Amino acid sequence: MSHRISRPILMLSLVLAAGVAASRLAAQAEVAPQPVDTAALPDIAPGNDKWIIRNPYRDDPAVYATAKRIGERAYEQNCARCHGSGAVSEGIVPDLRHLDAGEAGDQWFITRYHHGLKRDGKVYMPPMGDALGQKAGWAIRSWLDGKRKS
Repeated sequence: MSHRISRPILMLSLVLAAGVAASRLAAQAEVAPQPVDTAALPDIAPGNDKWIIRNPYRDDPAVYATAKRIGERAYEQNCARCHGSGAVSEGIVPDLRHLDAGEAGDQWFITRYHHGLKRDGKVYMPPMGDALGQKAGWAIRSWLDGKRKS
């Protein structure tokens, strides 16, 4: 038995899907960052104000494990709305599981996290660095390391 979808229903479905995608992109500019408790992580530099381009938590396995735990919670509170729960993107924004591994992806990640992405006056990703801090960013990156897909 063959199922045929009428043209008006198909068009309505496409319009609704486009509307959902547009609203998700617009919502990125409206994200209010949620605080992240990073007290269990060591300071990166005096005052944590000098931004670095390499994940400082990978060197110590115990610290790295703590960073991953904090990073998972921070990701779900601040990133999942756009990038997908568990770092599984629905295709509208970059799938963070495909970031380059290790130091190769660290600089790209922390720069985008810190400064966000804005083109032609449109915010595609809000800057999170000043609101959440460097320690939270590296914690999120640590957690994403474990989600990496080849």
